This record gives sequence, structure tokens and C-alpha cells, in this order.
Amino acid sequence: MNSINERLMQVEKRIAASCAKAGRDFGEVRIVAVSKGRTFDDMREAYDNGVRFFGENRLKEAEEKWPLMPAEAELHMVGSLQKNKVKKAVQMFETIHSLDDEDLAKKLNRHAEDQQKRLKVLLQVNISGETSKHGFSVNEASRAAERILDFKSLDLQGLMTLAPFTKNAEESRPVFKNLREIRDGMEKDMGLRLPELSMGMSQDFEVAIEEGATYIRLGTAIFG
Repeated sequence: MNSINERLMQVEKRIAASCAKAGRDFGEVRIVAVSKGRTFDDMREAYDNGVRFFGENRLKEAEEKWPLMPAEAELHMVGSLQKNKVKKAVQMFETIHSLDDEDLAKKLNRHAEDQQKRLKVLLQVNISGETSKHGFSVNEASRAAERILDFKSLDLQGLMTLAPFTKNAEESRPVFKNLREIRDGMEKDMGLRLPELSMGMSQDFEVAIEEGATYIRLGTAIFG
């Protein structure tokens, strides 16, 4: 069985190849190690081998493991955030990838203001239109972004999406391309910079990189 270090080296080779294919710089792509269901020891091994961004889906699990991690590590929320857990989430997470609701934005902004923190957020867009997935619709995304910009304690960094699960990564390409085009349109129409695209998981991250991903959310590719 490969170690976390060995899997990370293989992932980095694949990232480098995808960046070269797309004419991108390797440094533009950051791994968010999705540590849902993983032990602290797994997370620490990933950290010791260069990973600095970790993604959790559940606040309770993050609370149990995160206090033990080095201060240089960053915790990102990559799952759906329940509104009754916002206060603690603002304390713990550096970036929320899954901002999918305006009421949630209001609560995040209020608690970030109370904590004198400017919280980084990504707008989740449901490109595929699947009812099982959270996020603003393609038609809602721009208007939602405009409203979220009014929240002074939120720092809108970009967009996030989840592609349908498929064994053929190429089937995810239209989803990733669409998210990038939506982001590009927002930047042009609204005159702002949205540098981050959180898209791509273990089964399709290479295609996501080719389409502009800056954060790739990897679980099994790192932890097995």
C-alpha cells in the first residue's frame, strides 16, 4: 500500500503535467486535502509532506482534530454549513468554499464582524443543476455575488462547484469550463477580481486544472 508521501508525490506529478498541458504555472494550483473521516495522524503526515490546506465537511469532526494541527495549516470548509453552527465556523475556518445561500452569508458576515475577522468565501454554483447538490443556480450566481459584496466582513474570493460523479473525467469538463466562464463574466461585468476557482476532486482534478482550477479538493488521491 502506498504511503501518503508516495501518493502526494504522484499527485504533484499529475498536477505538473496538467499545468504544462494547459500552459499554467504549477504554483497556481493548491491542494486542499479533504480530511473527512481521516485521523489526526493522517493529517499530520500530509502536513509533514507539504500540505498546508485542509478541507472538512463537518464542523464537529474539525473541532476534534484541528486544535492539534500546526498554526501554519489552514482549515477550509468544503461541505454544506448549517446555519446554527456559523459562529463556531467563523472562528475555526479560514475560507468557506460552500457559500450557497444569502441567509447564510448574512449570518457569516454578522459573526465575522463580531469577531473582527474578514472571512474568505467562495460562492458555490450548482452548474450541473442536480437537485442533490447545493449552490446558486447559474442564473442566480451574478446577482448573488453582487449582494454578497455588500457584506463588509466577507471577502469574496471566487467560485466553487461540484461536478457529477463519473468515472470518465472528461464528462466533468463542461461543468468546470462553465464555472470559469461565469467567473470571467463576473469579473468583466462587475469590475472585480475573483482569483479562486475551487473545482476538481480525486477523480477529475486534472481536467479541472486544465480548465482553470486554483483549489483542487483531494481526499482518496492523498489518503487512499
